[in-house]
Amino acid sequence: MIDRLQSEGCIFAKEETQLLVSEADNVEDLIQMVEKRASGLPLEYVLGFTKFCGLRIKVEQGVFVPRKRTEFLALQASALARVCDIVVDLCCGSGAVGAVIANNLKKIQLHSADIDPLAVRCASHNLTNIGGQVYKGDLYHALPNSLRGRVNVIVANVPYVPTAAIELLPQEARLYEPIVALDGGKDGLDLQRNAAKEASHWLAPGGHLLIETSEMQAAETLEIFMNAGLTSKIARDEVLDATVVIGKKS
Repeated sequence: MIDRLQSEGCIFAKEETQLLVSEADNVEDLIQMVEKRASGLPLEYVLGFTKFCGLRIKVEQGVFVPRKRTEFLALQASALARVCDIVVDLCCGSGAVGAVIANNLKKIQLHSADIDPLAVRCASHNLTNIGGQVYKGDLYHALPNSLRGRVNVIVANVPYVPTAAIELLPQEARLYEPIVALDGGKDGLDLQRNAAKEASHWLAPGGHLLIETSEMQAAETLEIFMNAGLTSKIARDEVLDATVVIGKKS
């Protein structure tokens, strides 16, 4: 089985085979899983889950797979949140970021939203058992109006890949992940602008908005935040190659 995966170009064939063996119910199930992986299906879809900040997060095929670097976003948000805070996770995908914050704080009011119905279903599986609410809709339009002016932390891993750069992404992302979770518009910053522009209407005084971006786009994202009236800074983790812009409402 290791040879089968290696023949299809799987760099970590041994490690992946060990994972598949540990998750398979029987030999027939294992063979099917190996063949799915060999065909190019991302490992997370074959397994049905991914590990994110130590949590096991369900990931359905067709839902954006949370990246390792996004753990930095989840940890930055966790550091700013407090017990009993209202936390909103926009473009939540599988709900991984919100799940980490809820796990770290133990007691928050978590509201997550995504425009993709598959993501909403997947996030609901990951979050409802810990008290999270999941909504379908475009950014803030999905949220209950009762949250206006009361949110303590808004975290958003919105799509930030420029449209023309989509074709440069790894094949697993291009072929299997939804384009709506990848395409950030001409310069990659369209959804960041929308999220920052409306943030002050939803944040409580002293509340924070955190958005993942790329190192190359960080200066522009910072400017977007400042133009939205937020006191802002850039946080960077070189090991994870992760960049987050953090804004605070005065």
